[in-house]
Amino acid sequence: MKSVLAAITLALAAFAIPAAAEDVPCENMLEDLRAVINSATLSDADAAKVKELEDKGIERCNADDDARADEFFTQAMKILGK
Repeated sequence: MKSVLAAITLALAAFAIPAAAEDVPCENMLEDLRAVINSATLSDADAAKVKELEDKGIERCNADDDARADEFFTQAMKILGK
């Protein structure tokens, strides 16, 4: 019985670890983005696009859609050269 319980526990742990490793809080990514924005010099067009992506990311972050928020923040970082 103990071996069955151990196997079940191990199986559940195996599923929990990858899920936790993939989730990055959008608040952390937003903090990184804002740090880069503060040190960047952008054209007006690039600044507007970065602001648009940041706003979309914040909207998704507030909706607890971290994956989609991080996609917007990543796109903004690419414009910033990061």
